[in-house]
Amino acid sequence: MKVGILALQGDFIEHAHMLRRIGHESVEVRLPQHLDGLEALILPGGESTTFGRLATRYGLIEPLRRFIYSGKPVWGTCAGLIFLAKDVGRDQVTLGVMDIRVARNAFGRQVDSFVAPLNVKGLSGGPFTGVFIRAPVIESVAPHVEVLCTLADGTIVAARQDHMLATSFHPELTDDPRLHALFLGLQLPTADHAVF
Repeated sequence: MKVGILALQGDFIEHAHMLRRIGHESVEVRLPQHLDGLEALILPGGESTTFGRLATRYGLIEPLRRFIYSGKPVWGTCAGLIFLAKDVGRDQVTLGVMDIRVARNAFGRQVDSFVAPLNVKGLSGGPFTGVFIRAPVIESVAPHVEVLCTLADGTIVAARQDHMLATSFHPELTDDPRLHALFLGLQLPTADHAVF
């Protein structure tokens, strides 16, 4: 499978390594034409306001929205989650395609980063190690958005809306490829066969 990774800024290289590890090709997306021929797209962690500024500068906002509206699988991790969200509680450029409200840097500063075992709906093989670095949280979801994972206190850290996946944490910073493999299962043609 040919998977694009938004490569304007952030940890796109780590996602590329994980995709290669599970046998899939990755393409760095910096310009609209880089979206051509992709079967899925990852919006990585980084700095969400920088994503918005650079995506605007390089004419990527509308091409990214068209790609997402085409129904192909899209996954936002950390800043990528913020970039997908319709409501980020402040004025910044986002794609505004996922019906979630997000709080940026919800756990505090860089020094407040942490790791936690997570039970992700649909993921077999035991808990997944969630790496949280200046991570956002999903404050609320629309009724048609499925919550896939919460922390022990109920804080939402992963959700799915149709073909869009969003995680507050960084799966690409672990040695565990299960979430990347689960994401690529979204490529299946009908909801009856979806891994989620």
